[in-house]
Amino acid sequence: MPNSLRVPSYRRHKPTGQAVVTINGKDIYLGKWDTKASKTEYRRLIGEWLAGGGCLPTSSDLSVAELCLGFLRYAQAYYRVSPGGSRGAIWRVRSAIRPLRATYGHTAATAFGPLALQAVQRQLAESGNSRSYVNRLVQTIKQMFKWTVTQELVPVTVYQALATVPGLRKGRSPAREPQPIRPVADAVVDATLPHLPIVAADMVRLQRLTGARPAEVCIIRPCDVDTSDPVWSYRPESHKTEHHGRERIIFLGPKAQDVLRPYLLREKTAYCFAPAESERKRNALRREGRQTPLTPSQARRRPKRNRRRAPGDRYTTPSYRRAITRAVTVANRKAAAQSAKAGVDAVVLPNWHPNQLRHSAATEIRKRFGLEAAQVALGHATANVTQVYAERDMSLAAEVMRKIG
Repeated sequence: MPNSLRVPSYRRHKPTGQAVVTINGKDIYLGKWDTKASKTEYRRLIGEWLAGGGCLPTSSDLSVAELCLGFLRYAQAYYRVSPGGSRGAIWRVRSAIRPLRATYGHTAATAFGPLALQAVQRQLAESGNSRSYVNRLVQTIKQMFKWTVTQELVPVTVYQALATVPGLRKGRSPAREPQPIRPVADAVVDATLPHLPIVAADMVRLQRLTGARPAEVCIIRPCDVDTSDPVWSYRPESHKTEHHGRERIIFLGPKAQDVLRPYLLREKTAYCFAPAESERKRNALRREGRQTPLTPSQARRRPKRNRRRAPGDRYTTPSYRRAITRAVTVANRKAAAQSAKAGVDAVVLPNWHPNQLRHSAATEIRKRFGLEAAQVALGHATANVTQVYAERDMSLAAEVMRKIG
């Protein structure tokens, strides 16, 4: 369990001589102090309290806020974040709990019904969230009440009533429709690369060649790469579907090997792509490009010891994405300045993110080698998931119609 969940202690209540434990601000008497029966009762209560994430199945007057706190503690223990894992599950729980506590925090959990859930649903939709995101948050709220039923905190009828609330349908709600993730054009990637840090640029090249997930690129280490065969194999230390018992193998061809090879010359357990290394390379290039010599004071300057945010030992998925966003911004700014001097319209690069590289690789693999090859390369269990990533080759349909239509 998280460190914030401290186990209440077994204490002696001196005026009565009884054993007592305080749970959620309430004193529960266990019988005569220092007896086997009182200690057995204490262990039973603590066991149920831990299983309930900090709540006891004793109260019909528990508030929604108390249930939210218990479920959050449970989620923090259950959704353990591995090096290659995502914090998305925890963020989703927090995002679902936030409007629920703000509006219905003091409401009794047993009084929270379908109309209240629909009010929260509408509030989320009117806040600018996409329809699919609102549906995920509402589903998380339902999941929370389902968990409270298993902990005997609310009657099962409360969850059954909430389960009748349908998700938002397309075109029938104030929520905006999400845009599907599309492959990013190679021309856009090539125009962005010169403005990326050297290490981040190599991460983009590697991901575009392999179709790996952004998190899998961020956590690559020399010890995870088998270089004994002509085609290297990379087994991430953790990955998105490992909790299903699936193995993930990413194969690296000659082009990907050329990108990764310089980064394997380090400690076997060190991460290949580190922001600290990226900053060192950037500073070295800046020094080489200086037009004037360093002044004595500049030569004596030392790096700050206590930086607000020191470079980490590896890129994370958010920092990797931010690097690309900054590079696109810089590229567009420089293109606008050059176009203004030449008196022509600037070519604006669209904003894109690392997961689009996975879609690009999937689309190319499917076009050249078929759907099954794309499924295996991306590590999907079923071809239906792969079809979400790999765009259909519409030119093939056009060619068919040209011949028969």
